[in-house]
Amino acid sequence: MTQDTALLVIDLQKEDGFTLERFDQVIKNATALVDCARKNNIPLFYTRHVNDAQGFGLALGEPVDAEGKPTSYRAGTSAIEIIDALAPQAGDIVIDKQRYSAFHGTRLTPMLKERGIKHLVVMGVLTDVCVMSSLFDAYQNDFHLSLVADACTATTSAAHYSALFIVSNWLYGLDMLSTEQLLRRWRGEPAPSLRTMEPDHLAFQPEEFMQAIARLENCLVAKTERRA
Repeated sequence: MTQDTALLVIDLQKEDGFTLERFDQVIKNATALVDCARKNNIPLFYTRHVNDAQGFGLALGEPVDAEGKPTSYRAGTSAIEIIDALAPQAGDIVIDKQRYSAFHGTRLTPMLKERGIKHLVVMGVLTDVCVMSSLFDAYQNDFHLSLVADACTATTSAAHYSALFIVSNWLYGLDMLSTEQLLRRWRGEPAPSLRTMEPDHLAFQPEEFMQAIARLENCLVAKTERRA
C-alpha cells in the first residue's frame, strides 16, 4: 500500500434535517473503511459543513429561519458533529467548510500536499452535492481519485446514481469501487473496479436509467461474487 493515500470523509455529521437513502448501510460501510484505514496508517481527513449560527457568510439562498439563522448545519449545535460511529481520533484532521466543496475556502489542498498526499479515497454525503463538487475540485487540483460508491448516499437513489454517472463520465482516471472491493485491495488482494478512461463512457438515454444502474452495480461487485 502506498504512503501517498488519504481517506477523505465528507460531511458524515449528525444533521438530520433531511432523510438519506440507506444511510445506516452507508455508515456501516464507512465505519469499516475508517477502521481499516487506521490499521493501515492511512491518514484520515474529515470535513464538516458548518453554517455560522447568526447567518454570516452563508451561501446565496441558504435556507434560514425568521431570524435569519441557518436551518441546517448550524454552528454550536450537535448537527455539525461527526456521527459517533465515525468520530475523529487524535491525529485525524477535521476541516470545517461553509460551501459544498471540501476545497472551497479551506486549507485542504495545501494540507494534503504538505503531507505528500497524491491519492484521495472519497466517501460521504451527499453524493450529488458535497461529494460531487469536492471530487471535481480535487480533480482540478491534480489529485488521483477513488470513490467508494456504497459509502455515499443522497436524498434519493436517483440523485445518488445520477451523480455517480456524472463523475465517472468526466473525471478521467477516477476509480469507482465498492467497500468490499476497497477492503480487499487494502488487504493486498486483487479486486476489480470501474475506471474512467474515456469521456461519457456510461452514457445512456432517460428510458435506460434502470438498466444503466444495473450495469454500474455489476461493476461494483467483488470479482469472486460477480453476477453472471
